[in-house]
Amino acid sequence: MAEQERVPSPKVVAAADWQTQRKALLEQEKELTRQLDRVNAARRRLPMVKIDKTYTFEGPNGKATLLDLFADRRQLIVYHFMFDPAWEKGCPGCTGYVDALGDLSMLAKRDTHFVVISRAPLAKLEKFKSAKGWNRPWYSSFGSDFNYDFQVTLEKGEAHGISVFFRLGSDVFHTYSTYARGTESLTDAYALLDRTPYGRQEDFEDSPPGWPQKPTYG
Repeated sequence: MAEQERVPSPKVVAAADWQTQRKALLEQEKELTRQLDRVNAARRRLPMVKIDKTYTFEGPNGKATLLDLFADRRQLIVYHFMFDPAWEKGCPGCTGYVDALGDLSMLAKRDTHFVVISRAPLAKLEKFKSAKGWNRPWYSSFGSDFNYDFQVTLEKGEAHGISVFFRLGSDVFHTYSTYARGTESLTDAYALLDRTPYGRQEDFEDSPPGWPQKPTYG
């Protein structure tokens, strides 16, 4: 039996037929892009909630507050990495997420900082981070309510997700969170910026008046 008959594979057609079907699919892809733009525009218009509770984290330079994690930037993106205090290693899925992260240097240019937070003690996080060769800023929320308040430590155990915060002076606000499959593909700077109030800060975006914007690809 020929391999073409044994292996599940797309149907073989003439080039002209493929081109017709590809163009039809392209219309669906473009509509998906337009829908994503509409959803991102709606996300940039979400209200925000002031954080009145003081959270204390442990990092490589000692104690830090949520405000400290901004590193003097306007926006903060937190990846909630599943690492229960009783575990010796981090969640395999979360590990895969951090492994997949690309160049995030664009975030700093958009006044945005990215950190990882887990509930395990810092010593365990540092040991695992060293073994993986990572350089992402990673903080421990051990002993605080942070994981519980942002729904990533539940009765059934740990969960993963992404939360976004915005700073006005010394006041911190919660603007967005997503969990489980909502974090899929959020591994590049553009995808992460799309989750923030200011977005990519490019002039193709439908953003509220006064939002910082620069020429797209400029």
